[in-house]
Amino acid sequence: MIQTVLGKIKPEEFGVCAVHEHLSIDLSRIKKDPDTILDDEEGMLEELNDFYRLGGRSMVEVTNDGMGRDVNRLKRLSEKSGVHIVTCTGFYKDPFIPYYAAEWDSEQFARHFIREAKEGIDGTGILPGVIGEVGSSKDEMKPIEKELLIGAAIAGKETGLPVTTHTTLGTLGFEQVELLTSHGLPAEQIIIGHQDLNPNKDEVLAVLETGVFIDFDTIGKNNYRPDEERVDFLLDFIVRGYEKQILLSADLTRKSHWKKHGGPGYGLVLEHFVPRLRTAGVPEEVIHLFLVSNPARAFTIKE
Repeated sequence: MIQTVLGKIKPEEFGVCAVHEHLSIDLSRIKKDPDTILDDEEGMLEELNDFYRLGGRSMVEVTNDGMGRDVNRLKRLSEKSGVHIVTCTGFYKDPFIPYYAAEWDSEQFARHFIREAKEGIDGTGILPGVIGEVGSSKDEMKPIEKELLIGAAIAGKETGLPVTTHTTLGTLGFEQVELLTSHGLPAEQIIIGHQDLNPNKDEVLAVLETGVFIDFDTIGKNNYRPDEERVDFLLDFIVRGYEKQILLSADLTRKSHWKKHGGPGYGLVLEHFVPRLRTAGVPEEVIHLFLVSNPARAFTIKE
């Protein structure tokens, strides 16, 4: 089963999924930029309705405590839009970890995640369906981030929840896998984020070879890497037989990313990237894997 903010659903009900998104976020404490505050609920509903119109049926919302998580809002949005929304337990990375958890060790992180997974988030009774996005800094895993990832591994092993990560500009993906698996988390419960931001194909292949899922989840952010390069990487990964480990999303974190403000919106992958894949010759059954089958497997809670 997959845990959504409205309850558990069967994997076959999940449908086309955006696996790494934000509907409620506030990074302004660190970034000092009001564009990084998503607080327009009516606007969010418009964007979700557009996502649904384009064929989207589910979304994994990875805004955790310290990033502006609001699970009651997610519940309202899911009820009104018809989009299945999965919320998370977790903390992001340094310096976004809340002050009260800034000196925790792995056991404290694990206990917190397990408690939210079993009792619900902030007294709402709403259960998380994933642990994440838990992350590391660019080319560096700080001590608190190591404790955070170990805590996520411990909690994932106990609860069966998948763990989805943040890698800064795609770095340290393999190191994250090593740390998580060395603390008992099976590869099939691990989703390594932002791997489309890493221009080093060999490093991404090393992550895939471990058997984990990877996110190509900053699609459309051509200021980091052009989508043509993302397509080229995916074509190579398909040839190598890794098509069952790949997930797609756009990771929208700013008001300016929304359609109403001139951005591409949450349907970016469906409206713009999937046609690129088709033009490049990616078979429909592989596109279905990326959008439907792989997310359903990745977010099914392991018993």
